[in-house]
Amino acid sequence: MKVLSFIFVLPLVVAAVEPGGKPYMNEIRIERHKAIPMRDGVTIYGDVYRPAAEGRYPTIITRTPYGVQRDGMHEAHMKFAQRGYSVVLIDNRGRYESGGNWDPFRSEAQDGYDAIEWAAKQNFSNGKVATQGGSYLGHVQWAAASQQPPSLVAMFPALASTNIYANWLTHGGAFRLSFNFGWGVVRMPNRIMLPQYFHTEAFVPEELKYENILMHLPLNTGDLKSAGSEVKHYRDWLAHSSYDAYWKAISDEERMDKMQVPAEVSGGWFDIFLAGTINGYTMMKQKAATERARKNTRMIIGPWGHGPSQKYGDVDFGAIAMVDQFEEELRFFDHNLKGLPNGLDKNLPVKIFYMGVNKWRTEADWPLPNTNYRELYLGGSSAANSVRGGGSLSFTKADAASIDAYRYDPMNPVATLGGNNCCGTPTLAGPKDQRPIEKRNDVLVYTSEFLKDPLTIAGPVKMKLTAATDGPDTDWMVKLVDVYPNGFAMPVAEGILRARFRNGLDKPELLTPNTVYNFTIDMVGTANTFLPGHRIRIDITSSNFPQFDRNPNTGEALGSATKTRVASQTIHHGGPRPSHIVLPVVSNP
Repeated sequence: MKVLSFIFVLPLVVAAVEPGGKPYMNEIRIERHKAIPMRDGVTIYGDVYRPAAEGRYPTIITRTPYGVQRDGMHEAHMKFAQRGYSVVLIDNRGRYESGGNWDPFRSEAQDGYDAIEWAAKQNFSNGKVATQGGSYLGHVQWAAASQQPPSLVAMFPALASTNIYANWLTHGGAFRLSFNFGWGVVRMPNRIMLPQYFHTEAFVPEELKYENILMHLPLNTGDLKSAGSEVKHYRDWLAHSSYDAYWKAISDEERMDKMQVPAEVSGGWFDIFLAGTINGYTMMKQKAATERARKNTRMIIGPWGHGPSQKYGDVDFGAIAMVDQFEEELRFFDHNLKGLPNGLDKNLPVKIFYMGVNKWRTEADWPLPNTNYRELYLGGSSAANSVRGGGSLSFTKADAASIDAYRYDPMNPVATLGGNNCCGTPTLAGPKDQRPIEKRNDVLVYTSEFLKDPLTIAGPVKMKLTAATDGPDTDWMVKLVDVYPNGFAMPVAEGILRARFRNGLDKPELLTPNTVYNFTIDMVGTANTFLPGHRIRIDITSSNFPQFDRNPNTGEALGSATKTRVASQTIHHGGPRPSHIVLPVVSNP
């Protein structure tokens, strides 16, 4: 159905003034359904928000698969237009008004380039273009920038993945089941869902309840349970279970040395894409193609999930935690597109929120200069099974070797409780109290003595685990926890490793049963002050369901297993096999 183009002129009065006393523009116009040709003949469509006064303005592009009339998008883009920008809000290929086929991630690089260069040539643009948006809207910015569009000046990818396999689809090779299924099948299938597959919450058949669908095996037919037919991109993801050529072709991290313009990345300590936020900053600083990009890239991380907030999970971090994302973006764009002397270039490039003391601090880089990486060792006077056990932590390595053991049954997995998840999946996210799962015998719990002095960490966190299992594959799930004097157990960092990927995400290799291996589990990073009277805790187990799929312990390919087996797990510590976590200790804020 053809949609006609419309122009609206909106008198929007604002009282604020720009630096120097110049009033913001108080009238804008919206031009609907602008055709944007792609190089392969497909036409995509977008809306243009611009000042009503004729002229050429710096231009911001946002590309979205969620619809240009999505709540919140309209209001933000009106505000940019009020402040002297032309803004183009575009439906991604195959979504809503745009033509072509929806195949997530695959066309975003070239489509982004074409959209940027089209916008730069329009009569509303002065030829300087920036990109904006979060989550999928952030990933598409990285993809477009890697193609080096000549008119691109800056980008603000918030809450965004930089490697779709490594920090979207999986973490440590473990499949992010609840998110990938909820987003890829339930929310974003490659066609319109049939009416019989919609149900009100009160009348969902038992077999279609989300938690039961996610228990379905094999995973590669789970789409039939929810969408009623095959969802091709979801099945493609499962078929490419390692970081192979399919994923490398769309990885922004493979092309960081092509990036020519500065970025400001924004993320949350509990966001599902925290690794993308951090990697985006660090890799731009190290590898970007121009000195301008390397020097002017910035990062801000708050105590948030998938967007700024004051309270998240079980914790209220105070009013200071909340950040106005629009104002953060506006300052960045004003400096980079308009050249306004707003002091951005005078500020340190990294701004992070320290949990525990609930303070913001600016830093010279990430990881922080002069970080002292300290090893905190597992130990214990008795078995560490559950919080009732005798697992301990110490900065002193134990001389005597010891082991802890537990059984992991995929049919009775440890439930997801908080952590880095998002976006309407049925699992809880953020800093949730871990005590309910720490009661289980298949969770090993190691706790330090009460701290006498504050201990602040800020930077990457890694677990060095020496362990064995009696099968060809399994998972190792680790959480770093801040235990309050009242017992509240707040997770501050987490990581998981599918054991077959111990040598690299592109080098899967099954285990020899009952052989001891050294595993490194990437726990991404955090900033937290453990206060006096608190204790440091590490929880180790083999599942976190449904945030991650259950490893069946059989060694079969992802998505194909129909049966599971119970695994016997052994963790070694002390003596010649000193399992430990590496903490990035910094000065107290």
